[in-house]
Amino acid sequence: MTDMPNCPQCGSNFSYSDGTIFVCPKCGHEWVEGEAVAVPEDGPRIHKDAVGNVLQDGDSITVIKDLKVKGASSPVKAGTKVRNIRLVDEDHDIDCKIDGFGAMKLKSEFVRKA
Repeated sequence: MTDMPNCPQCGSNFSYSDGTIFVCPKCGHEWVEGEAVAVPEDGPRIHKDAVGNVLQDGDSITVIKDLKVKGASSPVKAGTKVRNIRLVDEDHDIDCKIDGFGAMKLKSEFVRKA
């Protein structure tokens, strides 16, 4: 058995070959042998909305897609406006309060800057 390289993104040793590329089942990263590895910057992360606008703390956003909410009887509807967002460096990029739902965590790919 050949020795597979560790994932350059998460360092996992569970990578496997899929034709001409390597795949990491842990983080989903795909790469080609010898590909340059991007080194993350130590600076602050830049959050962008679905169309590429840069988001900042305190911005107002609009939800662009109906979002199902666990435990709620109805989804957050597309077009819902959210004011005074807070950006975080977690799985979900945005902490906010939505009227009728309360505190929520949203991903920036489902919102547009208002």
